[in-house]
Amino acid sequence: MQEVLLDYGDTRMRVELADSALVVRYGKTYTDPPAVDPVTATRSALAAPLGTPPLRDLAGPGKKVVIGFPDRVKGGMQPTSHRRVAIPLVVEELLAAGTRIEDITLLCAMGLHRKNTVEEWHQYLGRGIVERFWPERLVNYDAEAPDLVDFGADAMGNRVQCNRLIAEADLPIVIGHVSGNPYGGYSGGYKMIVTGMSGWQSIASHHTPSTMHRRDWLGASTHSHMRKQFRSIGEAMERGIGKRFFAVDAVLGQFAEVLDVKAGLLDMVEDATWPLADRRTNVALDMPEPADVLVIGLPRNFHYGPGMGTNPILMSLAIGGQLTRCWHALREGCVVIAAAGCDGWFNPHWFPSYERTYEALQRYTSAADFLASDAAAAIVADYDYRWQYSNRYTYHPFHAMSMVSGGSILGLWTSAVLMVGAQAPQYARGMGFVPVKDFADAMRHAERIVGHNPRILCTPECFSGGASVHLHRKQGMHHAA
Repeated sequence: MQEVLLDYGDTRMRVELADSALVVRYGKTYTDPPAVDPVTATRSALAAPLGTPPLRDLAGPGKKVVIGFPDRVKGGMQPTSHRRVAIPLVVEELLAAGTRIEDITLLCAMGLHRKNTVEEWHQYLGRGIVERFWPERLVNYDAEAPDLVDFGADAMGNRVQCNRLIAEADLPIVIGHVSGNPYGGYSGGYKMIVTGMSGWQSIASHHTPSTMHRRDWLGASTHSHMRKQFRSIGEAMERGIGKRFFAVDAVLGQFAEVLDVKAGLLDMVEDATWPLADRRTNVALDMPEPADVLVIGLPRNFHYGPGMGTNPILMSLAIGGQLTRCWHALREGCVVIAAAGCDGWFNPHWFPSYERTYEALQRYTSAADFLASDAAAAIVADYDYRWQYSNRYTYHPFHAMSMVSGGSILGLWTSAVLMVGAQAPQYARGMGFVPVKDFADAMRHAERIVGHNPRILCTPECFSGGASVHLHRKQGMHHAA
């Protein structure tokens, strides 16, 4: 037997796995391609952008420029992180072209996430850039802004909305992270503008069961229907505003190290960054057969914020997201064993609509039925929740609905989710999980479903150990994105 420490709340849970279990860890199972100097790489990308003249030719006196950048959720806080390096270098290029500093605005493109505070900007942008632009020209995007630009529907039928500030800029620029993501394979590219600076009704075109319950959502692929929606909506945004976005995207490593930087038109930047991102993110495991059981652990605080590992809706999305990242190494109908505190803390200060959403969900036979109901629509339309999002640094109420969509894939594609260590097991049951008293009991339960001596895949630090990877079997790498 081998001992493994799983993330569990604010601590770790020690479990015993068979020697045959495959435990995936950075530095042992896989490593990243070499990092590059982010300043040198960014300067090189800006000097030779793809499909467009450099910023020094595009900018100039009298030009209004908006630079959209990702929020605190991803991308690292270190001084060499992509946002922190790229924004000052982009500003430097704009000023060299004759653009006035007063004509440059920084836009935090957080979509339906909570707006970022000035203290958080200090943490991940650095004081220098914040003090240069805040408060008038360093602003949060607002999905509830009454002046959102609405371009109707694209050719796929998706709603197309856009932040007015960047829509009306003479030069719209976006900073992106190309990092593994269950939503369409990677962050960055068109996903950056489509989820970061569009309205909730546009996001509802793809963060819903009609997209996320499709089989092709599994495996976190750039060939998925969701990714096609990102491209379609993004291109419609560009047609609507009559301009192409200038992107500066970095391929990121395990701890947000910069592995490469490309600049230029969004579609060309995607084409140029995804091959290296594939090498970094798609990990081929030596597995003759797919695993029967996936073992993971959830910390209390990660990704979206404090309580993600206790809030039952966010917890289900985290497990569902890891299922799709590991899908090509698992058998359909596998069992997931998750160590999670699950004490029912919803963190109402950040996620005020979530407890009501959870309670309403319990009255429906399926997540899809709930999401199509008047009850769900009433929560999304609730004035107080929407006001808090715009004014009190909370998540938008539709964010909860999108999390229900992603978390409910577990009931479609697994035989069971067994939860070890739930302190308030009723919340686990409310999400369709089976609470068990300890890990040994979970393994006995799993064997009753998948058979004795199951093949086990364990990703013990998939949420606390840096950027996640997408797992494949060497024998099945033709499925890779």
